[in-house]
Amino acid sequence: MKERRYFSVGSTFYIVAGLLWVKLLLLRYLFFDNIAWEWITADIAPVLFLMGIFTLLTPVRMRTAVYWIFNGLLSLLLFAASVYFNHFGSVPTYLALTELGQVGQVKESVESTIQRVDLLFFADLVIIGGYSLFRRWKQGKRSYGYRSNHGRYELSSEPSKARFVHLTVLLVAIIGGFALSAYSVQAARDITNELVQAESAGFLSYEVAAALKVQEDNGLHGTGDINDTIARIDALEQTYPYSDKTPGAAPDDFGSFKGKNVIVIQMEAFQNFPLHESLDGQELTPVLNKLADEGYYFPHVYQQIGPGNTSDAEFISNTSIYPIATLAMSTGFGDRKIPSLPRLLRDKGYEAYTFHVNNVAFWNRNEMYPALGFNGYYDKKSFTNDHFNSFGASDEQLYRTAVEKLAALNQKGTPFYAQMVTVSSHHPFKVKDEFKKITIPDNLKDTMLGDYLAAINYTDYAIGTLIEELKSSGLWDNTVLVMYGDHFGLQPKDVPEEQVEQALGISYDSRVSRFNIPLIIHAPGMKQGMKVERTGGQLDILPTLANLLGVSLQEEGFTAFGHDLLNIDRNVVGMRYYSPTGSFFNDEIMFVPGKDFQNGEAVSLDKLEPVTDFSRYQQDYDYILKLMRLSDEYVKLLPQR
Repeated sequence: MKERRYFSVGSTFYIVAGLLWVKLLLLRYLFFDNIAWEWITADIAPVLFLMGIFTLLTPVRMRTAVYWIFNGLLSLLLFAASVYFNHFGSVPTYLALTELGQVGQVKESVESTIQRVDLLFFADLVIIGGYSLFRRWKQGKRSYGYRSNHGRYELSSEPSKARFVHLTVLLVAIIGGFALSAYSVQAARDITNELVQAESAGFLSYEVAAALKVQEDNGLHGTGDINDTIARIDALEQTYPYSDKTPGAAPDDFGSFKGKNVIVIQMEAFQNFPLHESLDGQELTPVLNKLADEGYYFPHVYQQIGPGNTSDAEFISNTSIYPIATLAMSTGFGDRKIPSLPRLLRDKGYEAYTFHVNNVAFWNRNEMYPALGFNGYYDKKSFTNDHFNSFGASDEQLYRTAVEKLAALNQKGTPFYAQMVTVSSHHPFKVKDEFKKITIPDNLKDTMLGDYLAAINYTDYAIGTLIEELKSSGLWDNTVLVMYGDHFGLQPKDVPEEQVEQALGISYDSRVSRFNIPLIIHAPGMKQGMKVERTGGQLDILPTLANLLGVSLQEEGFTAFGHDLLNIDRNVVGMRYYSPTGSFFNDEIMFVPGKDFQNGEAVSLDKLEPVTDFSRYQQDYDYILKLMRLSDEYVKLLPQR
């Protein structure tokens, strides 16, 4: 009987360890579409180490329960990581997973992201749980092990040989697991590409590597003198030849919109490819097309957001600061006083407000907006709920309320800067029939691409209603409209490139087109529209708009990590989240590093074809890495409010 007791508890260690290894291999396959066999020991090593420690620290009678609890908790973590990857296309760090409290706000979007294969992480728990309930029902009692006549586990009386073997296994698990995990972490830390790093180290060791990096980066608070950091930023900028203009010459179009009201529309999940395209003869974005033809249109602008997604886009466009790679900027820096466009314009007599139909606490915006210097904000309770989607109010309601508030401000003679964040084109892009403005062809019905195009078309239509509201309230003739996309909408696994190309008759490359967002700046009375071919990013919105409004960043002593797209002869913009750190776009290519620059890949922005010889772009790569590190250093040194 005693040998049976030993086998029952001891074997659970191996069973649970084996099951978790299989689950980690499943996660590896879901992340990377393959299982690199030379790295699979990196997956089991931390599991063996942790389970070995649990065994030593846990009383014998509790070990079986602890093993299964550990299985359940780790299964939940792996499930969450897989769903996160499905939704965002990025391996989450432990800091990103701390934002799971936001899930309830985007429940519809997250639920649509869960795939059947994700449920396999819980398959063993369901089977074991069902079997346990069956045994309990059959036996009329619950049993977790075998007891002696004294009601205690008696594993200490196991045969000495069996105890020795089990102890040896535990020591090997602890020592070997720790050593291999430490080696995996150390070997992966010098890899720039986070995806390659996660593949090399294994998911759990990658989390440790991320934690060590955060610790090395001094967390969210820097040390040193911010003026010294600014001096090094300026020195770095001098090494990169952004412009061939004569020093001291006035920038082009400086102050052409000086004194005008400004409305910035951040369009949810809005990619650039639908502009100037039609679906079955139906113009997808007629309103934006007209605005682009009449104003400044920048067709080669790319997203630069981090883990905060939409909230990061708000942060970047208002600050021209790179997001950090580990945490939403609203969460990490909502307690700071951040130099921003709202603060610059408030010093010129403007009032600044932001409008969003969701709850302001989502992504900690109730802290971020004061940090950015807005006078106030209007959130969910301020708008009439017409039940457009899970967020509630439609874009039409957003604009109707916003214009009402801004018109009252205008009557006082106060110029305004207003930010409006749309949600009607939010994933999963479901638009009720009564709101749809185009007919989706049969071959695209009930597909994500069809839903997306319907949502994009409605977003465009709603901007048209905003323009009519501005005209009827007397605001149109004195207002600059700025429109840009916050981030991609279509994931390659949901919408193949070929489907987009066949539906619209265009070239589409998921490596480049997915991150390409529109930027349009329009003011009534412009004599002629201008298509600006310069590559840019969301960091460039603030410097470009400041120039048009007659605000000199140099005279204001404002540190911007982006550039005025109307006054540079070349550009390079970095990206570090949905593409690995060190990725960049310049006027010719998109580059994604491998383990380093030499192992990277490049794609032509013009032909959307691979570029095999990219050695001449090493300067861009080195520059962007330095610039992003300085941006991190700068934002961490900003004073608290």
